[in-house]
Amino acid sequence: MALIHHTTLRPTKLELLTDWLPTRAWYQGGPDVPALEKSGGFRLDDPKGEVGIEFMVATDMSGLERTAYLVPLTYRAAPLDGAEHAHIGTMEHGVLGKRWAYDGCHDPVLVTELLSLIEGTAPAMAQSITDAPDHEVTRSHIGAPFDLDGFTPEPTDDRDGTRLPVPGGAILHVHRVLAPVDEHPPLPRQGALGHVTTGWQGPNGTRPGAVLMTLLDA
Repeated sequence: MALIHHTTLRPTKLELLTDWLPTRAWYQGGPDVPALEKSGGFRLDDPKGEVGIEFMVATDMSGLERTAYLVPLTYRAAPLDGAEHAHIGTMEHGVLGKRWAYDGCHDPVLVTELLSLIEGTAPAMAQSITDAPDHEVTRSHIGAPFDLDGFTPEPTDDRDGTRLPVPGGAILHVHRVLAPVDEHPPLPRQGALGHVTTGWQGPNGTRPGAVLMTLLDA
């Protein structure tokens, strides 16, 4: 169970992301610095209780239209070996001390728990409340359980998001730029082998939703 601490972070997560997002291949902003707000998301629990796992929806309000980005994050008490390329930054946590933040698509703990969520063996948890399930998150999976023994994520970023080969030959497409739809919950792409959806806080009390990840046959 992840224990949520309501305390200070220096720098904040959004301050780290303000510098990091424009360096990504899938970033759609212009030359201006992004103006980010935390709009929603959810968490997963690390069974060992060592790694914080968060899926944040960060909305950029600097352009003519709001753009919602999905940012999977992990937080660690020490650097992750071999993941320097995925390091977003370090923060000083008011309770836990120094924390290393990573792009979670490169962190095997996050990817393992995400695949467990997709196949229905790990629950989505509320972003800011300890030990509270997030029932707005929906998921599906067609096929055999994933064989995660010895699995190491090898994601690739491009303009369309992050593509992650998973055990069994499928590709997990992480939609970094979210496309809100009217259906609640949003419907996955036809022919998808699995998916994850949720909603987030929009303007004027609205609550848009989108497919966050789609599992496709390679």
